[in-house]
Amino acid sequence: MSRQRIHNSRAGRGSGNSGASWISYSDMMAALVLVFVLILSMSLHQYFIMLESKTKELDQQKLLITNQQLKLDEQTLQIAAQQVTMDHQNAQIAVIMTQLDEKQTALEEAYIVLGENQAQLEEAQKTLAGKEAQLIILQQELANKESALNAAIQVLNSKTDKIEDMVGMKAEIIAELSSSLSRANLSAAVDKNTGDIVLDSAVLFKTNSSDIMSDGKALLNRFIPVYLEVLLRPEYADYLGQIVIEGHTDDSGSYEHNMKLSQERAYEVMMYVLGMYSEGSQERELLQKLLTATGRSKSDLIYYEGTNIVNQAASRRVEFKFSLKDAEMIEEMNRLLQAQ
Repeated sequence: MSRQRIHNSRAGRGSGNSGASWISYSDMMAALVLVFVLILSMSLHQYFIMLESKTKELDQQKLLITNQQLKLDEQTLQIAAQQVTMDHQNAQIAVIMTQLDEKQTALEEAYIVLGENQAQLEEAQKTLAGKEAQLIILQQELANKESALNAAIQVLNSKTDKIEDMVGMKAEIIAELSSSLSRANLSAAVDKNTGDIVLDSAVLFKTNSSDIMSDGKALLNRFIPVYLEVLLRPEYADYLGQIVIEGHTDDSGSYEHNMKLSQERAYEVMMYVLGMYSEGSQERELLQKLLTATGRSKSDLIYYEGTNIVNQAASRRVEFKFSLKDAEMIEEMNRLLQAQ
């Protein structure tokens, strides 16, 4: 019984709380509706204020556009007036252009006549210019020849003594070489004009070889001291330009092979000549300044006299040549004088 009463008492209290909760919920919803109405009212109020402001701005812009349209209409009227003036001016320009065309036609006709006359004049001037050009060329050629002749004469006058000395010196050296070789019982012949001396390759080298044979060394041991004793004399020191050892082959074999062989032979002879003098000696140092070696391959063959048949034995040779200082200058002067 007591438990049942307690339960009923609790149940009675629960029903009373539910009614109070519903009243609170209704009040809250009413408050929310009121807040919503207030917010909506404020929003509408602000909207109408903004609409009124935008309406005033739009009216102002319409007024501004109206004023601008009035100005545009005025400008249009001004442009129309200017167009009328321009049309009048264009009409005047058209009249002037017509007159100008007539004058241009007359001027072109005058130019045609003038062009015909000008063509005839130019043809006559071309003929005259051609003759004048020929005359100038002839005068220039004459002046060049006179200038070259005067220059050659001046050089010749200034160098006459030196030329005579060099010509005499070379002849003297050639004579001394011939005499010295003859006294030494050496059969090497000296060219009377150039001073070139030819040594037979058959004595110096075996076929297709650049190694100097013993007979060749014996020949060089006899020939070189006599040859250099003449060329290296103190009285010739100011005149001697260089001593060239040239290697030559016959026409057997290719140019390239013979070039290599001739260069190697000339080089071997040059080195043998240098080796005859001790390192650091005055003679060797002088020879190092004067001696050069070159190969000529088969570019300078010797032929049997009166024929075009190659003398192969004579073509295989080593030549000793010497030149004096300024010799090329003297030869050029001689050619210049001969050209005059």
